[in-house]
Amino acid sequence: MATTANQTKNVVGALNQQVANLTVLFTKLHNYHWYVTGENFFELHSKLEEFYDYTAEKLDEVAERILALQGNPVATLKESLSIATIKEAKGGEAPKEMVQAVLADFEQLISELKETIAIAEDAEDDSTADLCVQTITDLQKNAWMLRAFLR
Repeated sequence: MATTANQTKNVVGALNQQVANLTVLFTKLHNYHWYVTGENFFELHSKLEEFYDYTAEKLDEVAERILALQGNPVATLKESLSIATIKEAKGGEAPKEMVQAVLADFEQLISELKETIAIAEDAEDDSTADLCVQTITDLQKNAWMLRAFLR
């Protein structure tokens, strides 16, 4: 069965949701990286930098997948904020609140990426599904580490 233009549009829409989320998360992680304080400063400062570097890499991969599908990735902060399900940092969060927020964001991404896999599979788009599976695997590992940190 051939993939229809509507199925590809659905895949691009789901991927654009993640471009928006990753854009907001990238900024949020920088905020936390810059403003983290306290006894776990060195550990969290480094880990948050690792997370925003990873997020930048995934953002680029997802946007390039959209381009490969002949779509247009969300490319402005205004667009990203209008469709993202990940919320901006409020400012002034304590280190534990930062970790809790990042954990919740990773869990949100995992949930939405699972939905994107279903959309991609419906469109017989194994490449997009594979990208999502790889990302989920990474996020699940990081979520486990964040949960362990919070205990």
